[in-house]
Order: sequence, then structure tokens, then C-alpha cells
Amino acid sequence: MGTFQRRLLSAGAASLLLAAGAASAKQITVGYVAAGLQYPFNVAVAKGFEDAAKAAGAKAIILDPKTSVEKQGNAIDDLISQKVDGIAFLPLDGVVAQGWADRVAAHDIPLVSVATELGDPQKRSIHDVYPKLAALVASDEVHTGYNAGEIAAKLLSKGRVANIAIVEGAPGYPQVWQRTKGFKDALDKAGVKYRVVASQPTDWTAEKGEAVCQNILTAHPDVDLFYNQADDMVVGCARAVRAAGSNAKLVGWGGSRLGITAIKAGEVDGTVCVQPEQMGQQAFKALYAAVTNPGAPKGKFIEIPTPGVTKANVSSCVPQW
Repeated sequence: MGTFQRRLLSAGAASLLLAAGAASAKQITVGYVAAGLQYPFNVAVAKGFEDAAKAAGAKAIILDPKTSVEKQGNAIDDLISQKVDGIAFLPLDGVVAQGWADRVAAHDIPLVSVATELGDPQKRSIHDVYPKLAALVASDEVHTGYNAGEIAAKLLSKGRVANIAIVEGAPGYPQVWQRTKGFKDALDKAGVKYRVVASQPTDWTAEKGEAVCQNILTAHPDVDLFYNQADDMVVGCARAVRAAGSNAKLVGWGGSRLGITAIKAGEVDGTVCVQPEQMGQQAFKALYAAVTNPGAPKGKFIEIPTPGVTKANVSSCVPQW
């Protein structure tokens, strides 16, 4: 266990002068509720948030609901009862989280969502930020899927119908629908002829990605390309593809250390580069701005870019998780 993970529950902070004058300002205390710190991506977001808080002289309380929606709601209630100055969180369920946002707003505490928009993504554009939020700090997930689709379009043979399988993330995450939509939009714009022969959910892990891809290859041995909605899953899927002797192409999402290493080794064909530490840092900055300037406009969308990555430009993506 790393130093950062060992100190999560204690949530460190340092007192620094917050103004240029001789007097120091009251230390700001903020909370961050993760989605589940067993996942490297979520650890990186929390680390970025905590590092930015320390740099600003704020106290950060990091809470881990261990991927439980109920525990995440309880953690937010705990922070409300502690009367923290602001809260940020990575919602496990964007629809359920609307109620939490309403509750936090009723206590006049600024709230920032990280990586996940609130509400039904099929009814609310990511740029239409839930009004009770001070800000949403995220990638445009439809756009991340689109970037992955552009990579896929270049990998597929022209002139025949390609068989594509989608290895989804966990049910309930709006990112699943968004990434799929963007992926298909890019294929359609490129004029690719394709059929989706399978689309199955996972739990975001390499083990589940491998198992799902094994099952899909058993039912559809002629799959031309797998679109995996996380790099952990694409690495697991690559093992299944090799074991089956398949020539299926592999596209992931994330720009993780595992994903980038697999691209360099020629085991994975492409991914999109996501920077979770930057998300955490920007989430703190947005929250700090809302705490220190209560009259500032709410509902800001702060986008984190996610360029496509292949072996040709793999050095451009420095993994943050």
C-alpha cells in the first residue's frame, strides 16, 4: 500500500497563509467522496484533489464508499454534518446523486461533481450542468467515445461489414451509454459498415474484461474489433484474444499505465488519454473558487481533454494512473 493510500482516512492538511497580508485566513475544510479506491483511476483523482488542497493550504477529508451507492450517500451526509466548507465527489449513480446535490445545496455547501454528470445523460447534455452543482469537472464522455471510434474506423477493413463487440463498464454509470454513443457516431461519420454482435457489462476490471471477451469470442469467433470502455478491461480482453488465436483489434479508454504499456508492446491498438489527477486538481480548484466566492455563477462545465492514442503517438500520453 502506498503512502497516499495509507493516509487516506486521516486526510492530511497543512496550515498555510492564504493571503498576502500578515494575518492568516481561516483554514478551509473540504471533503472528497471517491467512487471506490480499489480502482487506480479513482485513487489518482483523489490524489490530485488532495495535492491541490495541500498546495492551497486547505484541509482535505477523503472518504471511500467502496463502490456502494448507499455508502456514498452516507459519506456525503457525514460531511454535511461535519459542516465542511465544500464537497466534491465522483458519483456512482448520476441519477441518484441529484437528490444528494439537492441536500447539499439546502445546507449552502458548494458541491462539485467529478467525471460523472448528474441526471440522465440521454436527456441532459453534459454541457447542461445540474443547477445545484458549482461545477462539473469531467471529460465529455461522448467525445471520448468518438475519439475511440475514430481509432477503430482506421483499423477496420473498408468494403465489408465489420463485427464489433463492446465491452461496457458497470451498469448505472452514464459513461457507458455516452461512450457507446460517441463510438458509434465516429464509425457512422467515417462511413464504416459494421454490426454490433455483442455488448456486455463488466465491473471495470481486467479479470471481468477477459471473461466477457472469452464468452463473446466463443459465441462470435469472427469479431473484428473489441471496444473496451476502460484500459483495465482492454488488457484483460487482449489476453482472451491471444488465447483464442483471434486477430481482433483492440481499442480501450483511459491512457493508464497498463494500457500505454500494452500499446507499446503491440498488444492493444489504441486508447484515449485521460488524466484523472488533473480532474482531481481542477475539481479542488473549482470547489475552492466556489467556497471563497459564494456569489460566483454555478453550473460550470470544466472539460478535461482526451486525445486518441496509438503506437504512432503513444509518447504523448503520460499515464496518471
